[in-house]
Amino acid sequence: MYIKKILLFILLAGLVVGGIFAYMVYDAIFAPNTSFSNEQAYVFIPSDANFEDVKQQLDPLLQDMDSFRKVADRKGYILNIKAGKYAIKKGMNNNEIINSLRSNNLPVKVAFNNQETLADLAGRIAVQLEPDSLILMNTLNDPDFLKASGFTDDTKLTMYVPNSYEFFWNTSAEDFRDRMLKEYKRFWNQKRLEKAKALNLTPSEVVSLAAIVHKETAKVDERPRVAGLYLNRIRSGMLLQADPTVIYAIKKRTGNFDTIIKRVLYKDLELDSPYNTYKYAGVPPGPITMPDITAVDAVLNAEKNDYYYMVADVQNFGYHMFAKTAAQHNRNKVQYIRWLNEQKIKR
Repeated sequence: MYIKKILLFILLAGLVVGGIFAYMVYDAIFAPNTSFSNEQAYVFIPSDANFEDVKQQLDPLLQDMDSFRKVADRKGYILNIKAGKYAIKKGMNNNEIINSLRSNNLPVKVAFNNQETLADLAGRIAVQLEPDSLILMNTLNDPDFLKASGFTDDTKLTMYVPNSYEFFWNTSAEDFRDRMLKEYKRFWNQKRLEKAKALNLTPSEVVSLAAIVHKETAKVDERPRVAGLYLNRIRSGMLLQADPTVIYAIKKRTGNFDTIIKRVLYKDLELDSPYNTYKYAGVPPGPITMPDITAVDAVLNAEKNDYYYMVADVQNFGYHMFAKTAAQHNRNKVQYIRWLNEQKIKR
């Protein structure tokens, strides 16, 4: 009888201990373990991260790091870290957090607009993807890649079509560059290629002209008219004489692309640069910026007009006054020169 009581006690004690252990295991795996109040938080895990790096990012987000580590060890996550952007939702347990971290890499929207240099583009992308700006810049400027892809140092900006794209955050610099080449080829579909050929321009020349159109006017509805004007000049053998190309030539000569130039001076027109369309005929050897798609399509679908001259319209800022003759243009220009002087804009 006494032995039976001892065995019963041992059995009950075992059940209690087992129950406590089971509860502790359940609690470690399935109890909520987040400590933030927002609906979700994001972590960015680098490609070379180890578990300590992951812990450092998760520490402010979790209630109990020790229980997370134990579950991560049991599930084999500690030795199988995956890079990327991951969401941790409010109220997640350790099991759900680990499942998210190893199988739910989230894409990010990567956008860029009208950078004037690949260095500017690299800086823009570096704040959106994992690679730093130096790695990106070296990769984008790789001479072997440029040659194999049919670009030169002058035309390399042509490859990047300003838009919004979806990437994984841990995309490498090489994969970003290669994706941009694919997007460029996709953009230059058969329809656009045929339109460029009808204008007797290559895709690079279209982009170079579109960059001028883009710089001349921010008004999308005016861009086909401006494009038509410049195409008229090209067909008639006139110089483009576009002020934005002179400004770009000055920046390229000085190496300072942060320079702000509001007024082109007569002495600037004498700068000997292939980008100076006051001295050299045709479009520049490469784009002076990455033009919007609207500017490229404005060239490909340019307005048919008889305009050869334009000047900013100070009565309707953002738009221009157009003229068919030099005499008309000189009359239109008076109001702009007067306005510049009144604003004391000397440079």
